Amino acid sequence: MKRKLLSCLMSAALAAPGMAMAADAETMLMPEKPGAVLGGLPFDHSGHIDIGYTSLNGSGRFINNLNDRVFDFDRNAVNLQALDLTFSKLPESGFGGLVNFTVGKDADTIAAYGTIDKSRGPANGVNKKFDVTQAYAHYATGPLMIIAGKYVTLAGAEVIKSPSNVNYSRSILFGYAIPFTHTGVRGTYKLSDALSLTAGVNNGWDDFSDTNGDKTIELGLSWTPNKSFALAAQGYTGKEQLNNYACAPASACVSTQKGTRNLVDLVATYNATEQLTLVLNYDYGSQANATLLNSSTGTAKWSGWAGYANYQINDLWRVSLRGEYFDDKDAYRTGAVELGKTSGQKWKEATATVAYMPTKSVELRAEVRGDRSDQAVFLATNGITQKSKQSSLGLEAIYKF
Repeated sequence: MKRKLLSCLMSAALAAPGMAMAADAETMLMPEKPGAVLGGLPFDHSGHIDIGYTSLNGSGRFINNLNDRVFDFDRNAVNLQALDLTFSKLPESGFGGLVNFTVGKDADTIAAYGTIDKSRGPANGVNKKFDVTQAYAHYATGPLMIIAGKYVTLAGAEVIKSPSNVNYSRSILFGYAIPFTHTGVRGTYKLSDALSLTAGVNNGWDDFSDTNGDKTIELGLSWTPNKSFALAAQGYTGKEQLNNYACAPASACVSTQKGTRNLVDLVATYNATEQLTLVLNYDYGSQANATLLNSSTGTAKWSGWAGYANYQINDLWRVSLRGEYFDDKDAYRTGAVELGKTSGQKWKEATATVAYMPTKSVELRAEVRGDRSDQAVFLATNGITQKSKQSSLGLEAIYKF
C-alpha cells in the first residue's frame, strides 16, 4: 500500500509552470495573477491545494525536541500541507482589502501568537490546522499604497504559499532567521518604475496580539533597474519578548522579558537568461538581553545565506537547486547545542528539486535534501541517538485555482 501511494505521489509529484524568481516582499517568484471574479461578486479569488510526503532518515527534531524542519517534519506521512484561499479587491486607486486563509498542517506552524497557544505548540496537542494568514484593509492613491491589519513579512526569498517557491521543503532561513507575519500598518511609495520604498509599524514578529508595549519598525527598499536584476532590502527593529512566544495568554507576559531585536534581510535576483534565474538571500539578526550559553546576559546573534539556481528546461520541466548556511552563533534561534559546546551550531543544507507541470493548474515536485551540522544536534528515529547529518526525499503535488 505504501509503495503504491509513493508511486502515485511521484507520478503526481514530478509538475508546475516555470516560475522566474524575483526579489519581492510577497514572493521570490513571479507573483500569481488573481483568480477570476467569483460568481459575479466584486472581488477576486485564488488558492491552491498542497499535498506532501517526506521520507526523512531522522526524527524531524533537534535534541531539544524542537522541529528541525519548517513544514515537512513528519518523517513518513502523507499530509494536507495547506488548502489556501485568498479573497481580495485591491484597486489601483481607492479602498479595498484582502483575506487569506490557510487550512492544513502548515497552519499551526505559521499561526501568529495570540491566535493559538504557541507556548505548547502542535507537538503537545494544539492542532487547530486553521490560520487567518492575512487580513488587511487596503488604500491606494497615485504612487502610495497603505495596508492595515495582518500581512506577510517583507523579509526572505521564500514565502508561505508553496506555488511561489521552487522547492518542496522550506529553507533554514525561512524557518529560523526571519518572521512569518506581522500585524500593523504598512505603507509603500513608488518613487519610479524602478524604485519603491516601504515603511511600517507592527506589533512585532509573528504577534497578532502585542506581547509588550513596544512596536517594531520595518523599512524596505525594492530596486529593479532592468529586466535582468532586482534587489530587495529590508530591516526590522523593535523590542521583542526574549522567547518568541514567552508566555500564554499574551496578557500574562512580563514586560521586562524583552530586548531589542534587529534583522537585516537582502535578496538579489539575476535573470541570467530566459531560462536561468539566480537568487541570493542574506540575513543577519540579533536579540538583546538574551541568556547566552555561558549563562550571562548579552546580545545573541544569528546570520546566514541561501543561494538558488532555477532552470526552466521547457514548458513542462524545471530543475531547481538550493544551498545554504546558517550560523546560530548563540543557539538562540534553534536552541540546539551539543553538550559541552560553547557556541551554537553551524548548519548547512543542499536541495535539488525536479518539477513537472502538465497544466497551468498542476505542479508536481520531487526533491532530495541533505542537512549537515557541525554538532550532533539531529535526533535519530529512535529518539535517543544524536546525529550531525540528516537526509530526506520529498514529494509534493500542488493544484492551483
